[in-house]
Amino acid sequence: MITSRDNPKLKLVRKLETRRQRDKLGQFVAEGEDLVAAALEGGWELDFALVDAARAPDLPVRAEQVSSHLLAEVSTLGYAPRVIGVFRAARPERKLPPLGLELWRVGDPGNVGTLARACDAFGAYLALSPGSADPFGPKALRASTGSIFRVPMPDFAPQGAVALVAHGAPPLNELDPSLSRFVLGSEREGLPDEVVTACAASATIPLAGPAESLNVAMAGTIALYDWRRSHEAR
Repeated sequence: MITSRDNPKLKLVRKLETRRQRDKLGQFVAEGEDLVAAALEGGWELDFALVDAARAPDLPVRAEQVSSHLLAEVSTLGYAPRVIGVFRAARPERKLPPLGLELWRVGDPGNVGTLARACDAFGAYLALSPGSADPFGPKALRASTGSIFRVPMPDFAPQGAVALVAHGAPPLNELDPSLSRFVLGSEREGLPDEVVTACAASATIPLAGPAESLNVAMAGTIALYDWRRSHEAR
């Protein structure tokens, strides 16, 4: 059982709190039974697992027990989860569906995680441009509720997709039904001209009330639902 905060595995978990170290080492941390189980079921490679010695869960993999207070110290949750898993960031191969979201510099990890959950719900992929939040950071993982481990994640490629903009474009329901990929930008900056130009079309989600625009996670979820609904109705 690990009883020292100087243990190398605990030190690694602390390091992986930062994106710089996650990118450098090619690893990330999943906290809690649900996220660890989702990663394992999704085929992600586990380096090691640490469990709370006072309440260790049943796991299908070997795990090392850790004193509760030490596990709490390295957790971003503020308390000791029953399990922490350190995984390799190499993505398992996934078949790419026709429906997908392409995110341009969406920096809020909560939005990235929520959109991963929406993609999982509607059978879509999720692509992130450079400058977007790390989908394997703790906030994004929690917001995704494990969906990030099931969703295909190709490289960002807006060519031939639909630019979702707040104003000045045809409504979403008038789109060519063959277009099934949607590009969304950050709420503050939106999409730059060069990204919009690379897209095959632009569309907007009409609003009936006085709100100026929708949260990016709301807009992406609506686009996925609208495409799925319209195709299932045919």
